[in-house]
Amino acid sequence: MKKLIIIFLMLLSSDLWAQDSLIYHPEINAAEQIKSATIKATAENKHVLLMIGGNWCRWCKMFNKFVTTDFQLDSAMNKNFVVEHINYSKENKNAETLKNLHFPQRFGFPVFVILNSTGVIIHTQNSAYLEKGEGYDKETVMDFFNQWRKEALDEKNYKN
Repeated sequence: MKKLIIIFLMLLSSDLWAQDSLIYHPEINAAEQIKSATIKATAENKHVLLMIGGNWCRWCKMFNKFVTTDFQLDSAMNKNFVVEHINYSKENKNAETLKNLHFPQRFGFPVFVILNSTGVIIHTQNSAYLEKGEGYDKETVMDFFNQWRKEALDEKNYKN
């Protein structure tokens, strides 16, 4: 009986852990997510970083873990962007939203779309260019974050 209780508790805790590890949520309306993100980006003087993918995508989860567990990457990302995970899965492909984003799924997953605070697309990033070997390259990802932050696109920084 003790063994059964231990096995049950292990299964229960692993299921709860799996629920906590979900980063993409098919039940969320992506258009509403983006609208909320742009409002927040305006208030915080940031751009919006959309990470498009799904919980089924190994590379999507790997990228999220890569940037959120590295202090420098996490700081650069959150300092400069309002971050939203936009779901693409068999449960919800968010087809209309991806159409409005000019079909970023053509690059595979994950794919990243940068919006300004009014919701205008300013860049779509194929994640393959951020990879190195069987993972991601910190220097390249940091460069991506830096090149697309709001200040990098401020014309005041580029005097004649």
